[in-house]
Parts: sequence; structure tokens; C-alpha cells
Amino acid sequence: MSDVPPELAELRNSIDNMDAALIHLLAERFKITQRVGVLKATVGLPPADPDREKEQICRLRQLAEVSHLDPEFAEKFISFIVAEVVRHHEDIKEAAERGDIPHP
Repeated sequence: MSDVPPELAELRNSIDNMDAALIHLLAERFKITQRVGVLKATVGLPPADPDREKEQICRLRQLAEVSHLDPEFAEKFISFIVAEVVRHHEDIKEAAERGDIPHP
């Protein structure tokens, strides 16, 4: 067992708590985007919405700047999430075409 200074242990504990919060927030976000995917599939909208994605990236880059977070990092982060969401929406659309999803 290493001899970790108390301040470092406290900071690491804070990081662990934030990581857990991020995971919970992402899980909630994906629950909502799953519902969006079902709704899109039900009404015949495409899985991706490039205009909305551009707006989100712009908005989140601005939020990152205000929060003193690297906007490039924020864009990469949200782009990664959006790519996963679109993949889910494509899967949902395919399921809807087979008649395998419930209505929202």
C-alpha cells in the first residue's frame, strides 16, 4: 500500500465521485436519446440530424469556453457521444422497419 498524502487522497476521492456522476448523467442522457430514436423511427425521421448536431457543437464549445474548458476537447467529447447516439438511432430504425420496436 502506498503512502498517499491526505490531500491527494481527498482529491482522488473527488475525482472518483465526479466520474460516477458523469457515468450516471450519460446513462440518463442515453435513456432520453433512446426515446428520441424510437420517436424518430416512428414518425419517419432520419437517425441523424446534422443541423442539430452543428448547433449543439457550437453551443457546447461556447459553454466550454465560459467554463474554462478546452473547446476542442468539448467538441471531441460531444462528437463521440453523438456518433454513438446516431448508431443507436440507426439500430432503432432498422428494428422499426422489422416491426420490432414499441411506439413511444
